[in-house]
Amino acid sequence: MVLKTELCRFSGAKIYPGKGIRYVRSDSQVFLFANSKCKRYFHNRLKPSKLTWTAMYRKQHKKDIAAEAVKKKRRTTKKPYSRSIVGATLEVIQKRRTEKPEVRDAAREAALREIKERIKKTKDEKKAKKAELMAKTQKTQAKGNAPKGAAPKGPKLGGGGGKR
Repeated sequence: MVLKTELCRFSGAKIYPGKGIRYVRSDSQVFLFANSKCKRYFHNRLKPSKLTWTAMYRKQHKKDIAAEAVKKKRRTTKKPYSRSIVGATLEVIQKRRTEKPEVRDAAREAALREIKERIKKTKDEKKAKKAELMAKTQKTQAKGNAPKGAAPKGPKLGGGGGKR
């Protein structure tokens, strides 16, 4: 059976289930204390690093080194491995890597220019369509001057508010 222990926010001591004091601050931050002594010191704003019996003091003053000297795990170093990416084979990637920066910059410039031209072309097409639509609407307005069902022009009735 595994017990879920928590650490005291002030002293760093283990708190077993059913023990300790839980304090919830007005900004809904939860603090867990081992006992009323830790809670009192926390509320009096004492620094745990200045009290010799806290875990923070022991850590700062290099006490309990024997307990902390756990065998360090060695990470396996990853060997460089190159493989193809979706849309580009390994040969293409190698060729791109070896080509000179000037060639790469020229290719980028050409691609940007092509994209800008395409955007400009679509904008011109939109302008042409808009002009065509405007011409059609002007023709229809010229034929029938008075639109049907329009209210007669005159003073506006009804208030726009005012004092109550």
